[in-house]
Parts: sequence; structure tokens; C-alpha cells
Amino acid sequence: MKPATKIKIGLVQQKCVEDKAINIAKSLEGIKACVAKGAELVVLQELHTGIYFCQAEDTSMFDLAEPIPGPSYHIFAEAAKEHHIVLITSLFEKRAPGIYHNTAVVFDKDGSMVGKYRKMHIPDDPAYYEKFYFTPGDLGFKPAETSLGKLGVLVCWDQWYPEGARLMALAGAEMLIYPTAIGWESTDAQEEKDRQFGAWQISQRGHAVANGLPVIAVNRVGYEKDWTEVTGGIQFWGQSFVAGPQGEILYQAPVDQEDFAVVEIDKQRTENVRRIWPFFRDRRIDAYGDLGKRYID
Repeated sequence: MKPATKIKIGLVQQKCVEDKAINIAKSLEGIKACVAKGAELVVLQELHTGIYFCQAEDTSMFDLAEPIPGPSYHIFAEAAKEHHIVLITSLFEKRAPGIYHNTAVVFDKDGSMVGKYRKMHIPDDPAYYEKFYFTPGDLGFKPAETSLGKLGVLVCWDQWYPEGARLMALAGAEMLIYPTAIGWESTDAQEEKDRQFGAWQISQRGHAVANGLPVIAVNRVGYEKDWTEVTGGIQFWGQSFVAGPQGEILYQAPVDQEDFAVVEIDKQRTENVRRIWPFFRDRRIDAYGDLGKRYID
């Protein structure tokens, strides 16, 4: 008998507030709702236990970080065990005084940690001052080995880089998963908003096509103010989605609502697609040495 290739994946797209306990309760509610719909794997959004504090540089925000293992870690480990699911979380990790990471933790069905990924690409843009808070990741691009297969978990800004997606795929990832926090600044014109969202989604659909893998992106939703009042805050654009290995959209969440959805993927499609589009076979690995350079002068 062939092993089952179909997996039901839960996407928890939620709003976040200043009260950490409320955010954690909302994440747990989303997990439970997805499990009720048959989810075996549940993905939470980037930094789901708190506000998106990177809108401004404020040293008091480091108080939001926790060690791994720590209080939030144990809450979600228990949730994975209770519901017998594979669970992907996104936590603000305090590694040591002055060293903090944006870290995804993968729990298996028994609540054990089977993967940890520290965000590799760190932005530093207006309202996204992440370099102030996060030390770049040092764990590389290694898929998490779970009871449901190898999961290539990356985080938000990583989704713009084909190199990370490719390295995860070359290491055997069976899907690419991006917990995310991205939205529009209040002064963006509608045309610019459309361009930004289109670029975000098509970049990740491109990773699906180039690697013949499903891609799951789970974004936060709702408005979060800039407490310094320098900017008008961020309207997170939601629209979490799942793309198949030919880039086809299998599901897309609303732009302005919380959403606890479950989407079924079939891992067999990766085999089928890679047979007709053998991009891995045709890669000219003898000619790519310059990819390790910052720029080719």
C-alpha cells in the first residue's frame, strides 16, 4: 500500500493587539478551529504572540522576547500534543543579552520540537526596522523533519529570495512555508498597494514553479498603529494563500478578516510536475559559482 500523500493544512490568519495573552488565545482558537476541519498541519503567522513592534526602534520592545524553550514555546508544544498535529509557530527569541532572533519553531504531533529556523534575511525599511531587533539567522536553510514529511520553513522577508527557497528544496523540502507580517503604509496609493501585493504573491508563486513544490504563506491581518505616531501605522493585508507546484492558487484568504482555513495538498503532484518540468535535471550547477558574490563587477 502506498503511503498517503494528501495533507490537510490549516492557516491561521489573525489580528494582533498589545495584550500577549489575547494573541496567544487567538492563536489557540485558530488551531482548534483548523483541527475541527481536519487539519494535520497548522501554520501560524509571523510573531503571532504580539504586535508588530518593528514599526519603530524602541529598546523596551526587547522585553517581549522569550527564551526557547520558554513560556510561549511550552504553550504551543502542548497545543501540538493535545491536538496531535504538526504545528509551526513564530516567536521572538531571546538567545542571550543583546542577541535576539525572529525564530520559527516546528513541533511534531507529540509536542516535541523537530525544527527551528532563525530568519536569515532581515529588512531595514521605514516601518519595518527589523535590523534593530533581530540578529540574522545562523541555522541555515534546513528542512524540519516531521511525521508529515520535510517542511521548508522560512520567515517573511525570506520570501523575496529565490536562493533560500532553492536551498530548502535542494535539501529535500516537500513544501515551502512562510509565516509572514506584511502590509500597506497608510500613505500608499491604491495603485502602489496593488503592485506590492502582486509582487509579493507572484514572487512566492515563482518559488513554487521553480522548485515544483507547494508554497504556503500565512500573513497577519488588521490595522496596527505606530505608537510613536511618526507614521500612520500598517494595514496588514492578510490574503494568506496556498499555491500548488505549478504556481496555481489553491486558496486565498480575505484581505480584511481573520481566517482559519484548511486546504488539502497532494504531495504526489510534486513528482508529477517535476517529471514534465525537470528544472532540477537541467540546472547548470557548473556555471553558478558567481552566485556566492555580492555583485559581479
